[in-house]
Amino acid sequence: MKAQGITNPVRKRLYSVKDASEYLGRSVWAVREMLWAGKLPYIKDGRRILLDIQDMDSWIDKNKTQFTY
Repeated sequence: MKAQGITNPVRKRLYSVKDASEYLGRSVWAVREMLWAGKLPYIKDGRRILLDIQDMDSWIDKNKTQFTY
């Protein structure tokens, strides 16, 4: 039986700078600085800047460190 009111949310692939900042837990300006510094690739569609979730996940994975004593 299917639960009422629960739908399968579509996971979007491209995020605006604002949405990407929420996803990454950073401010909008911090994300913009990451783009300007070349730390994250982006797609430019006219004036819109879009970030691929796969690139954001890759950046997270590359920048993980473990605390050592």
